[in-house]
Amino acid sequence: MSIYLNKDSKVIVQGITGGEGTKHTALMLKAGTNIVGGVNARKAGTTVSHTDASGNTVELPVFGSVAEAIEKTGADVSVAFVPPAFTKDAMVEAIDAEIPLLVVITEGVPVGESAEAWAYAKSKGNKTRIIGPNCPGIITPGEALAGITPANITGKGPIGLVSKSGTLTYQMMFELRDLGFSTAIGIGGDPVIGTTHIDALAAFEADPETKAIVMIGEIGGDAEERAAEYIKAHVTKPVVGYVAGFTAPEGKTMGHAGAIVSGSAGTAQAKKEALEAAGVKVGKTPSETAALMREIIEKL
Repeated sequence: MSIYLNKDSKVIVQGITGGEGTKHTALMLKAGTNIVGGVNARKAGTTVSHTDASGNTVELPVFGSVAEAIEKTGADVSVAFVPPAFTKDAMVEAIDAEIPLLVVITEGVPVGESAEAWAYAKSKGNKTRIIGPNCPGIITPGEALAGITPANITGKGPIGLVSKSGTLTYQMMFELRDLGFSTAIGIGGDPVIGTTHIDALAAFEADPETKAIVMIGEIGGDAEERAAEYIKAHVTKPVVGYVAGFTAPEGKTMGHAGAIVSGSAGTAQAKKEALEAAGVKVGKTPSETAALMREIIEKL
C-alpha cells in the first residue's frame, strides 16, 4: 500500500519537452514510473524518446492539452515542470481536466497565483489533489516517482514521510534507508501549498502498510502547530518530528518563502513544544530524529 501514488498510476508530464521535463522524465522512468505521455501545446502530435526501467526504448506521445492526454492515455497523475510565469495556467488546465493528482515541482511561483490556483481547485470541488508548488514531489519506493526525489536512496518499508523541505526529505530517507518507506511526500515550503502535513497524516493513518510517520517542518507559519492538534485528535500511529531552523534569527526569511519568523510565533522551539504536547517525539537534528524513529520501529 501507499498514499496517492502507486505502480498502477499513469503519469503525464506537463513540460515534457523542456530541459527539466526531459531530465526528470528519464529519471522517473528509471524509477519504474508508468509515464504514458506529456503535454506541450506547441509540440502536440510529436513524440519524445526515452528509456524505461527495463532498458527498452519508449516513444512517449506529446499532447496538446491535459484533457487530451487523459482521454488518450487514461492518465491519473500529472507532474508539472513549467516555468513560474506559466505555472498557474498549467495548474488551471490540469484542474479543468480533473486529473486526480497534480504534482507541481516549479519553484518561484508567485504566492498570489498559487493561491488563485488552489482556490480554483476548491471551487471545482477539489477533484484534483495538488502537491506543491516548490516541492520534490512524491515517491512510493520500488513503485513510482512523481517528481525529483532521488529514487535510489531507499526501498519499501513501514515508514510514511511528510516534509516541507526537499533536501531534508532526502536526508531522512537516507538515514532510514535500511528500514524503508511506504511513501515519502515533499509538500513544499511556500506559504500556499496544495497538500498539507494534515492531509498526508490523514492518508498515512488510513494506510495499513504505514506503521509509523516522520513529519518534517520548519520555522514560519503555523502548519506544524495545526498538525500537532490534528495528531492529538486523530492519529493513532507513532509520529516523530523534526523542525528545521532552531538557530534561525528572528525576522529573517530562511530558504523557503514560508519560513519567516515573527516574534515567538512560528519558531522552531514553539513548534517543537506543540508537537511534544501532542505526543510526538521531536529530534533536534535530522540524525537524532532518525534515531527516535529507529527506537519506535524496533518496538513495533
